[in-house]
Amino acid sequence: MKTLNGRHIALFAVLLCVLYIGYRIYESKSDAALLREKTLEDAIPTVAIINPKPADPTETITLPGNITAWFEAPIYAQVSGYVKMWYKDYGALVKAGDILAEINAPALDAQYAQAKADLESERAKYALADVTAKRWLALRKNHAVSEQSISVQVAHAKAEAAKVKAAEQNVRNFEALIRFKTIVAPYDGVVTVRNINVGDYVNKEGTISAPSAVSNLFTVADVSMMRLFVSVPESFGPFLNPGLTATVTVPQLPNRHFTGKFLTVARGFDVSTRTAITVFTVDNEDRALWPGSFAKVVLTAPVDRKVYMIPSTALVFQEHGTQVALVTEEDRIHLQPITVSRLLDNAVEVSEGISQTDRVVNNPSAALLEGDKVRIVTPAPGYDLTTGGGSSEQKAAPKSPPKSPPTSQHVPVPPETPGEQDTPAPPTQPAK
Repeated sequence: MKTLNGRHIALFAVLLCVLYIGYRIYESKSDAALLREKTLEDAIPTVAIINPKPADPTETITLPGNITAWFEAPIYAQVSGYVKMWYKDYGALVKAGDILAEINAPALDAQYAQAKADLESERAKYALADVTAKRWLALRKNHAVSEQSISVQVAHAKAEAAKVKAAEQNVRNFEALIRFKTIVAPYDGVVTVRNINVGDYVNKEGTISAPSAVSNLFTVADVSMMRLFVSVPESFGPFLNPGLTATVTVPQLPNRHFTGKFLTVARGFDVSTRTAITVFTVDNEDRALWPGSFAKVVLTAPVDRKVYMIPSTALVFQEHGTQVALVTEEDRIHLQPITVSRLLDNAVEVSEGISQTDRVVNNPSAALLEGDKVRIVTPAPGYDLTTGGGSSEQKAAPKSPPKSPPTSQHVPVPPETPGEQDTPAPPTQPAK
C-alpha cells in the first residue's frame, strides 16, 4: 500500500514538471512573438499629420498713409507794410472772418488819400465841363455858335465824366487793398502756422524780415474732416471702389482705430512705384487727428483665391524644389512638389500641389523617403502646437530616466557623463 502511494506521488511530480516545462516553453514563444511584433512596430517611423486649410477669403494689406486737412490755406499778405498786431497763435480755433492780424501800411494810406483827392478833382472838372456843354447847347437856337463848337463841348463833358468813373474805380481799388490790411480767417478751422511777429515787414511775397526764406503769414486748416492719402499697389487696384473702407491708426493714438471711407483714386499707376494714389475721408469732429500725421492703413478686400494654408514646419526642401510629405491611403510617404505663393510669419500659402483632403506630415524627418511605411500618431499635448493634443491611436510618451544603481553607505553618485560609463568611479569617503 505504501509502495503504491509512493508511485502516485512520483507520477504526480513528473506530471507537474512536464506541465511547468511546457508552460515555460509556451511563455517564451509568446514573449518572443510579442517582442518580434513590438520590434517590427517600433521599426516603422511615426508621423503627425495635418490637413491643409483654405486661405481666408479676404486679402489684407498694411500700407503707410499721410493725413491732411480737408482744406488747408496758406495766407499771404496782399499789401506791403509792417505787422501792427497779431491776434491768433498756433492751435487757435477760429471762425470764418475772425481777425488774425493787422498790417500798418502808411504808403498805402497815402495812396488812398491821393486817389480820393484825384476823384474830387475829376468831379470838379466834370461839373465845369457839364455846365459849359449845357450853355453851348442853349445857344444853338440862336445860331450864336457853330455846331462844331457845340459838339466839342459835349464830347469834352463826356470825357470828363469818364475820368470821374475811372477815378471812382481807382478809389474802390485802394479801398479793396485797405481791407487787406486786416488778415482774416477764410473759414472755420484751426491755426496750424504763424510766421509773423509785431514789426515784421511783409508784402505780397510773404514775411521777408527773416533772412532765411520768405514764408506765408498764417496757415488755417479745416480739420472737421480729414483726407487720407495712400499709395496702393497695383495688385490691389481692382478693389479700389466706392464702399471700400480702411482701418486707420496713428502713432499718437495707438489704441484708437479710425475708419477711412473711399473717396477717389487716381486712375493711373506711378511707373516708378507701380502704385495708385488713393484718397479716403476720415471723420474728425473731435479734432483728435492732426494734419500731417503719419498713418498705418489696413485695407481688407474679398478675394476668390484657391490657395491653402500649411505651417512652414511642413515644408521639405530638396534638390527637386519645395515639397511636402503626404501620407497615402496605404500609409506610405509620397513627396509632393508644391508652389508657394506667399510666405507668412509661421505659415505659407500654397497655390498648387495639394488639396484640402491631403494628409500632410508636420515636422517631417530628413530620413523619410518616397514610399516609406509610416505610422500616424498624435503628439502629446504641448509637444506640437499645430495639431494639439487629444485621443489618438498612440501617443508619444517621454521615457523615464534610468535609475542609478544602489550604493553603499548612502553616498550620492554623480551623474554620468559621456565617455565615463566604462571608467570606474573613484573611491569616496563616508559622509560625515
